[in-house]
Amino acid sequence: MTTTATAPAHIDHYIDCRLDDRDAQHRSEVYNPATGQVTGLVALGTAADVDATVRAAAEAFETWSVTPPHIRARILFRFRDLVERETDRLAAIITAEHGKVLDDAKGEIVRGLEVVEFACGIPQQLKGEFSENVARAVDAVSLRQPLGVVAGISPFNFPAMVPMWMFPVALACGNTFVMKPSEKDPTLSVELAKLLAEAGLPKGVFNVVHGDKTAVDALLAHDDVEAVSFVGSTPIAEYVHKTASANGKRVQALGGAKNHMLVMPDADLDQTVAALMGAAYGSAGERCMAISVAVPVGEETANALRERLIAALADLKVGPGTEDGVEMGPLVTKAHRDKVAGYLDVGTEEGAELVVDGRQTPFPGHEGGFFIGGSLFDHVTPDMRIYREEIFGPVLAMVRAQSFTEALKLVNDHEFGNGTAIFTADGNTARTFLAKVKAGMVGVNVPIPVPMAFHSFGGWKRSLFGDHHVHGPEGVRFYTRYKTATTRWPNDSQVRAEFAMPTHS
Repeated sequence: MTTTATAPAHIDHYIDCRLDDRDAQHRSEVYNPATGQVTGLVALGTAADVDATVRAAAEAFETWSVTPPHIRARILFRFRDLVERETDRLAAIITAEHGKVLDDAKGEIVRGLEVVEFACGIPQQLKGEFSENVARAVDAVSLRQPLGVVAGISPFNFPAMVPMWMFPVALACGNTFVMKPSEKDPTLSVELAKLLAEAGLPKGVFNVVHGDKTAVDALLAHDDVEAVSFVGSTPIAEYVHKTASANGKRVQALGGAKNHMLVMPDADLDQTVAALMGAAYGSAGERCMAISVAVPVGEETANALRERLIAALADLKVGPGTEDGVEMGPLVTKAHRDKVAGYLDVGTEEGAELVVDGRQTPFPGHEGGFFIGGSLFDHVTPDMRIYREEIFGPVLAMVRAQSFTEALKLVNDHEFGNGTAIFTADGNTARTFLAKVKAGMVGVNVPIPVPMAFHSFGGWKRSLFGDHHVHGPEGVRFYTRYKTATTRWPNDSQVRAEFAMPTHS
């Protein structure tokens, strides 16, 4: 029997509520990370493609921006219901292109929907303020108004959640949106665009343009793009912030991380290890909120944590994300798998102890996939590259500290300040940590402290470029301009010129 290979699907732009390849001259391969096979060919947009997409969004802004907020919210309500209906199908797409296990993919969709639910309350968020009689017969009112066309540039690791951090709030505020997803797993953004159209979103309000640096640069330079939201590595976040800002755009650019978990001597080690395993190795460590550094305080704590982690890693089930019981899937591409594996050599050369080497994990029947097992370093020091740099893979580094003060200093001295956590039974220690740690998101006995949608997400230091965090109240402020009006209606009283600064007395 002859088996015919399925031809890779073409993944095209989505402009004005229709798929549009614009005679794509260049395409990039999309892989199934569990098999290593090419499953799709995504169009790589040119500057002309970006211009066409932005023009469609600019035209749609004229009517969408004056659509009453409660009508915009109703469309998002319907979109929420449609995504919930399609969760299994969407999660399967995520797993097929990213590699994460199905439960993780479904969880990502749920966290994205929480932002949609927040955005559905936009009429309350957009309520202005009114002051009567700030002077005789003079009133003042404040307004929040949409910016125009805004763009989102999202990473490969959360093809559903990160776009939904951006566009629901932007759309609810009255902006139109251009989404540039990662070319590594681009299908999900197009599927979300189709569901938005099914929910009643007018054409041109949400568009998807695929591409690489060419498309990104075109968005950053386009005169009609008012704001850019970005999530990715720190070097690219810094580039996006610098370039878009130089072109007069508002920018929120979230960068890399090296998230520490402090383990105090009084921590419950069973709970700590369970939390640390999920936080370090969930989604194969491809999370900006992954815990990549464990900081046990005291040698006794460190030795006990080490032994429990070794045992837990021996039981970690790694394989295709569609298989029952699998806890960790493959990495997104072969190049990224090889990069992560290279860090294991780097750490060993620098003098760290490679306690568990994920390269030795066997994957019978899945040799073509981009797999690597969970890895553990001990006796890591702050001067090592594996400590300083974001590996973005299933590699956990243990840095031993002799006191709480030393452990806190490790976190505060690192160039990244995205998230951090402390596991302890002592309230005073936790309170001191929360007050003094230099990071944007903090967990107390919570390993991955991603804020709920009605709060805002973002780090400190070189984990965030720009003044606004994403979603929640910060998202509303980012996607709107503040306007204050002072009004007086003429009457029959005498009016004379005033040349001094008005004092409203």
